[in-house]
Amino acid sequence: MSDDPLLFEVKDRVAVITLNRPTQRNAINQEMGGQLMERLQQVRSDPDIRAAILTGAGGTFSAGADLKERASGGGQRNLDNAPAAVIEADPDARWSTMKFEKPLIAAIDGYCLAGGMELALTADIRICSTEAQFGLPEITHGFFPGGGGPQRLARSIPQSAAMELILTGDRIDAETALRVGIVSRMVAVDDLMATALKIATRIAGHAPLAVKAAKEVTQTALDETFEQAMRIGGALRWVVGQTEDAKEGPRAFVEKRAPKYKGR
Repeated sequence: MSDDPLLFEVKDRVAVITLNRPTQRNAINQEMGGQLMERLQQVRSDPDIRAAILTGAGGTFSAGADLKERASGGGQRNLDNAPAAVIEADPDARWSTMKFEKPLIAAIDGYCLAGGMELALTADIRICSTEAQFGLPEITHGFFPGGGGPQRLARSIPQSAAMELILTGDRIDAETALRVGIVSRMVAVDDLMATALKIATRIAGHAPLAVKAAKEVTQTALDETFEQAMRIGGALRWVVGQTEDAKEGPRAFVEKRAPKYKGR
């Protein structure tokens, strides 16, 4: 396998981003983090890519930030010394705050810890293998998760389960993650990528503007009142209804053929 800390490939309009430092349990160092940002931005801007999968090489998703690299620099994150630590001037400059408009799936095997779990929580859909382990152990190292882990986890699962993970720093297994709702599916290790690709390819086959709008409406529902979310949904539903793809779908249904969506 390549020595590149991040692998990237596109097939059938689905991008696969693979964290590739398996001997370091895919710990995220500055080089990997920089390449991850470049590839996420590429996925956002490329109209031929309609969905993306995040995964890790070597039977591990990611054990989090590279603490050895951090310790060699004095123990602090570089971000903790920057103005962005207090005021986020450019949300798109970090994966933890980037607005990612396209569907993102995390395919999780082995360790999914600390920053690795926070990265997985940015995904819209998370599936895991039976060998996956999840946790936010930062509290045991003297600090707390800074990549949106507490915020996203509290919006994803029941409050008590979220607080137990955040405050104890303990790990949970795949079955527990499925039960509390961190992941939507648990599959055998050998089926993990095939399942992720099947889901991503299914989504990539839909009208991309409708998918984008559906994701935006769903995210809006988390932040706004129901009434406001319905208003925004109504506006986006009208906009999408004017597209060529919205006309192609019914035509294909009547003509009993697969629709050919072009993203316009």
